[in-house]
This record gives sequence, C-alpha cells and structure tokens, in this order.
Amino acid sequence: MAKVSKNAKVAQRAQNVGSGRDFVKVVKSVKDPKTGKYTYKELMIHKDKVKEFFESK
Repeated sequence: MAKVSKNAKVAQRAQNVGSGRDFVKVVKSVKDPKTGKYTYKELMIHKDKVKEFFESK
C-alpha cells in the first residue's frame, strides 16, 4: 500500500480546480405564506457561494 504525502495532496488541489469536489448540495426550507407549509429547495452550488444562497430569499 502506497502512501501519499500531505504536500502531494495539496499540489493536486491546484489541478482539481473546477472539479466536482468544489460543489456541495444545500437544502433550504421555504415557508409558503398562504398555507404555512414548508417546501425544500435543493441545489448543487459552489462552496464559495453557500453563504449567499442562505442569505437570499
């Protein structure tokens, strides 16, 4: 079994820019003003935009 050093993994991150590892699935509950029921909004977004997603209505 081969080992990979931590430094090698860090170097590989630069190669993986734009890959699927930068995306996360987020789920936000949204309340319907008429009925009071909750629905859930699910999206796959870039991990840098998670904060913006939850702040928006």
